Amino acid sequence: MDKYDCIKLFVRVAQLGSFTATANQLNLTQSAVSKKIAWLENRIGFTLFHRSSRKIQLTTQGAEYFVYCEKQIIEMEHTELRLKGELHQVSGELTLSVPSAMATMLLAEPISQFMSLHPNLTINVSVNDQQINLIKDNIDIAIRASVLEDSSYKARLLFQNKAIYFSSPTYLKNKIPPRTIDELKEHHCLTYSLMKPSNIWHFSLPEKETIKTTINEVFKSDSSEMLLQMALLGHGIAALPSWMIEKYLVKGELIHLLSEYHAITLPMYALYKTDEFQPYRVRAFIDYLVDYYQNQ
Repeated sequence: MDKYDCIKLFVRVAQLGSFTATANQLNLTQSAVSKKIAWLENRIGFTLFHRSSRKIQLTTQGAEYFVYCEKQIIEMEHTELRLKGELHQVSGELTLSVPSAMATMLLAEPISQFMSLHPNLTINVSVNDQQINLIKDNIDIAIRASVLEDSSYKARLLFQNKAIYFSSPTYLKNKIPPRTIDELKEHHCLTYSLMKPSNIWHFSLPEKETIKTTINEVFKSDSSEMLLQMALLGHGIAALPSWMIEKYLVKGELIHLLSEYHAITLPMYALYKTDEFQPYRVRAFIDYLVDYYQNQ
């Protein structure tokens, strides 16, 4: 067996914390992963993982060896990239994780333009609203509405999300539209489950402190597109970014509610790893997105 390949496999197992997850990600069998790790342990003369029927855990020596190996691999890959010129060229594969609604409505166009500028680049987009682990999920850049609480990530602000409260005319057919926050409590509300807690909405008036209120949550989802569709079907009041619903407001398919109140804005960030040696394609794409949204 090749020691370097086994070391790279060991690092991936340590990052994912699972032989099975590593095998699935690398298109290997679990047995093949186990054999390579066992061969490496025999070669270096100490045990890397404590193994049980339910989980694996790095040994003391394994944890120290992992830190060393991960650093060496990063430096080696940096040297290889530098020698091939990739640190100064936009090439290779760029992996992105983006929210579902934003993927097609706000990201397709800049991605298309960036690909046209850099024909040697391959882009792999994962559409996912959940918070992710950039290292375990092997993602270069994640677009999210909040900064992940992980010191190993950096963030660049792309733009501010301004939410609007709305419903369909069908929902309001036999109801009085809410004019105050207190009146909102008498209505059905459709909420975004990834906001914690999902049943509390925040409002503000000019030059006043933020107001929060508990609403009557009748439907919630981690998909903003699903919330939009349920609102269009007349199931209640929802709050979504203005860019998602603007065309429906123009057509009269949705009605802007509580317009005198200001919904809390959510910053949209590009999140990326704090690796010292960052491929140029990552930095170049983030810079491109920042310029693109600033000029909109």
